[in-house]
Amino acid sequence: MRDPLGRLFPNLPRPVRVALDWFLTIAGAIVIVLALKAFVVNPYRIPSSSMEPTLHCARPAPGCEAGFSDRVLACRICLDVSSPHRGQIIVFNTPPLALVKCGAGGTFVKRLIGLPGETVKEDNQGYIWIEPFRGTTFYKLKEPYVQAERRLADTSHYGKSWQVPLGDYFFMGDNRAQSCDSREWGSVPRKNLIGTVFFTYWPPNRIGFR
Repeated sequence: MRDPLGRLFPNLPRPVRVALDWFLTIAGAIVIVLALKAFVVNPYRIPSSSMEPTLHCARPAPGCEAGFSDRVLACRICLDVSSPHRGQIIVFNTPPLALVKCGAGGTFVKRLIGLPGETVKEDNQGYIWIEPFRGTTFYKLKEPYVQAERRLADTSHYGKSWQVPLGDYFFMGDNRAQSCDSREWGSVPRKNLIGTVFFTYWPPNRIGFR
C-alpha cells in the first residue's frame, strides 16, 4: 500500500516523496508547538528573587537562592475557561507604571492577592488583610508561602492600603521586601493576564507541580 503522498502524487520519484514527507512532518511539528505556545502553555524563566523561596532565581543576582533559575510552564487556556482566583501564581503583562517604579516592565510572575473591587491592606507586622467587594469587614489572609523573616523585612509598606478597581487584579511577590509589585505600580487589568503557573520543568531537582 502506498503512503499518502504516493497516492496523491503517484508520479513523484520516491526520493522526492521521502524528502517531502520529512519536510511536512517537521513543519507540522513546528506548527503544533507554536499553537500550543500561543494558546495552551508557555515557558518562562524566573529572573528575580521576588518569588523566593517559592520560585528560585539564580545566583549571583541579589536575593537569589539557587544555582539555576526555575523555568516554569504557564497555562494560557486556563484563564479562558475559569476566572483567576486568589493565591494563584500568574504570568501577566505589567502596566506602563511598572517600568517607572521598578526600572523594568514587560512580563512579570507574581501571586494573585486582591480580586476586583476588594481593598488590600498591609498591617504593621507585614500581614495582609482583605476587605471583600461591597463588604464592611477586613479578614486576615493566610499566607503559608511567605516566610516570617521576609514578611517582617517589608517595612516600607506597613500601614498602607490599596483599592482594586473592578476588572483589575492585585499582585504581590512572596519575597515581599524584594518585590516591586502592585503596591508600587497599581493593579493589573484582566486583559493583561497571560496564564497561571502550574509546573516547574527545570532544573531537574525542582521538577513538579506548583
